[in-house]
Amino acid sequence: MIRGLYAITPECADTALLARKVEEAILGGAKIVQYRCKSGSANLRLEQAIAFRTVCSRYAVPFIVNDEIDLALKVGADGVHIGSKDGPVEDARKRLKGKILGVSCYGSIDLALDAQDLGADYVAFGSFFASLTKPDAVRAPLSLLQMSKLSLKIPVVAIGGINLENGARLVESGADALAVVSSLFDAPDIRAAANQFSELFSIQK
Repeated sequence: MIRGLYAITPECADTALLARKVEEAILGGAKIVQYRCKSGSANLRLEQAIAFRTVCSRYAVPFIVNDEIDLALKVGADGVHIGSKDGPVEDARKRLKGKILGVSCYGSIDLALDAQDLGADYVAFGSFFASLTKPDAVRAPLSLLQMSKLSLKIPVVAIGGINLENGARLVESGADALAVVSSLFDAPDIRAAANQFSELFSIQK
């Protein structure tokens, strides 16, 4: 299930506008959508999660909520993605029965192996390149993707400063999915950009 373009929403208070952008990304080939909002109010996050969940359901695309398990359960999301500050993986796994659980493992194969053992459905590594979303993130080497293919049985998502040029290198190195924010949602034609990212995986088949 976790393969291809993994669209992560940017910060945007205009729910209707962002919902249209999410739909364009899906129409262009995004295979999974993650709702990420760090600055909005609880009411805005609920409004947006419901709106984007509705769009994703229309196209049978998995909808993931970043960090917030309570919000994900409230809106009937397909899963949650958590980081190191979001509580133990085992606790999240217990609360998310039958749902997708993704875990950020930054640049550590050991964290990924632990997450896999604790029930994660996929892991994410990065930042592989300079990121506008997380400018201070620690960099992960491309060799980590190659190592993960030998060590892990679950899908691997690459994240951090990804564009069409460097994304191809990540897919070649073993990434099952590319998590993209700015290069997708800031593109003049989101649907076309999503299609181009999706084609990177067709080339590797």
